Amino acid sequence: MELSLRRAQVRGEDGRSREFHSALLPRYKRLTSSASALIAGAYLAGVNTRRVRLALGKLFGGAVSKDTVSRAWRRVQGDFESWNRRRLEGEPIVRLILDGTVVHVRLDRQSTALSILVAMGVRADGQKMLLGLRALAEESEAAWGDLLQDLESRGLNRPELVIIDGGKGLEAALAALWPNSAVQRCTVHKLRNLIAHAPKKLHEELTADYSAMIYAETAALALARRQAFLRKWRLRCPGVARSLEEAGERMFTFLRYPPVQWKSIRTTNAIERLHEEFKRRIKALCVLRCADTACMMFWALLASGQITLRKVDGWQTLHVQPNALDIAA
Repeated sequence: MELSLRRAQVRGEDGRSREFHSALLPRYKRLTSSASALIAGAYLAGVNTRRVRLALGKLFGGAVSKDTVSRAWRRVQGDFESWNRRRLEGEPIVRLILDGTVVHVRLDRQSTALSILVAMGVRADGQKMLLGLRALAEESEAAWGDLLQDLESRGLNRPELVIIDGGKGLEAALAALWPNSAVQRCTVHKLRNLIAHAPKKLHEELTADYSAMIYAETAALALARRQAFLRKWRLRCPGVARSLEEAGERMFTFLRYPPVQWKSIRTTNAIERLHEEFKRRIKALCVLRCADTACMMFWALLASGQITLRKVDGWQTLHVQPNALDIAA
């Protein structure tokens, strides 16, 4: 299944190459599927319905009505619903990346904050792929549990490794469904937590110590620096030390894997980049129509080819089994 938002190139009557099907020219009364795809593409890029009609109406000789835009959008909606129900047992997913982002939608004529929960998988060949989306009121255990159970019901096998942002609700949902999966807490999210426990004058020093630990060249050096970090910050700012200890081994799971994989395991950045692009695209809309619209627009960034996902760093070594790790050593 693929969302067809790509433009077709043809030659017009003047012989020039044009990026639209010939049936889109004003002399035709009916818009083709290519035109509908173009309308949907503009809408998904962050242009509201009125602006789509005004901009494309001139191009199509006034043929673009509100109903035309709505039909194009319903077609996109149908593709999204099919994608959201597809079976997953044929996908050799070995790693799962989970994160959420907050957007504002219009519910009962009021702007309401919703969390979009995103599940991204990594196949055995290293290719990243979007697996599921949910727009819910909060990132609670129940919300994450609903998304994870849906993935499992569609055939997703238990992933060997799960990379998470560190939210309590997500951790609880994972423990309930896949207690034997290895978990990596996002090191970027944890740094934000640590900074929140320290006065501003210590932020730069704290960040330097943390980076030296997380980006150490070897596992032994990273663990040695962890011990030094805790000794120092228990005295300087106890809340920082407690926050790091709270994460336990899950902050350093990446050290169990080959060093070429560390960059792709340490963080949920693969999803964070999608979040940033998504928010940039919807900025012009300010408030989205509904929760379903938010998920469809997020999905369409990938389905339309506006964003492409590459393989994870170190994918050639995904077959290597992880080592044991003792952070107390």
